[in-house]
Amino acid sequence: MAGVYVSYPFCAQKCTYCNFGSGVFPRDLESAYLKALEAELAAASWPWIPETIYIGGGTPSRMTSEALARILDLALGKPHSGGIEATIEAAPGGLTPALAQGWLEAGINRVSFGVQSFDSRELARTGRQHDAATVAAEVAIVRSAGFQNFNVDLIAGLPGQTLRSWTASLDWIERLEAPHVSIYMLEVDEDSRLGAEVLASGKRYGAADVPTDDAIADFYELAVARLAAMGIRRYEISNFALPGWESRHNLKYWRREPYLGFGADAHSFDGATRWQNVESVREYVERLAQGLSPAVARSAADSAEAFFLGLRLDAGIEADWSPYRDAVERLLGQGLLETQGRRLRLTRRGVLLSNEVFAEFI
Repeated sequence: MAGVYVSYPFCAQKCTYCNFGSGVFPRDLESAYLKALEAELAAASWPWIPETIYIGGGTPSRMTSEALARILDLALGKPHSGGIEATIEAAPGGLTPALAQGWLEAGINRVSFGVQSFDSRELARTGRQHDAATVAAEVAIVRSAGFQNFNVDLIAGLPGQTLRSWTASLDWIERLEAPHVSIYMLEVDEDSRLGAEVLASGKRYGAADVPTDDAIADFYELAVARLAAMGIRRYEISNFALPGWESRHNLKYWRREPYLGFGADAHSFDGATRWQNVESVREYVERLAQGLSPAVARSAADSAEAFFLGLRLDAGIEADWSPYRDAVERLLGQGLLETQGRRLRLTRRGVLLSNEVFAEFI
């Protein structure tokens, strides 16, 4: 059973830490994009019955309920078959009972809140426009509408973050009784304004106040322990859930199950080949208007993928690792991997240094 990913890269503002191809675009481009997205969905052939759909971004919670319903109908058929996990990403702020009810009626049954922090000072420095009270109010709204399944994202390593503020954010997770939590360690690269400034040893966007790598690792490990005490177990490096509340859609990526992506910079995988849509929103719209495929890059999947994707899972991966024996034995000796028969998994230290582990398989 396949998953479907729909990219909606429009935001009210560009957060300083964001390294995605999303941003602030003209309103007329947003309406043209929706038209192009519907055209791509309508023209798609469906070799599988979709089991999950994930509407990501950007900020797809900006979309009208009517537009969202059309996209779900095109992707899943009408009426939708039962048992589908349908997720929408939401930026806190602006959610109303009417909008939540519209999501539910359209077929959404899971909401992922991009909270990132519950500390007002940290949020302001990154460009976020909500506070802890806003998040609490909107969680109450989705619960009142009938949603049981929701996720809260947090980022460890935001400028000015301290042990005290991080602990307070984890306190909020416990208070809200979130069934699923994502904990991301800040990514520092040239694709975000904050990351580029950190790499340049600058001070803009609070770059000089980004916690050290050791502090970020401590924040992450504290989150692992606190969430475990709440019964929320880690099932993937960045994802934690109560038993039975894991993201079925995201598990497809790490298990290398098929999924189809629609929209700008969306990726697809059929089990053997990967392909990617053009990243530029404007070029995506232009290609669809000309009747051209938005896919611009294709590549064959290789055996190494099974390792650097499967090792992200807490359970690890069971596979023949003899082709990578030298790398595996080196990582075992460094205490980054552990093994039981054919099964490999990251150690506690390996999780914190996972990029170094994965590089051995690329």
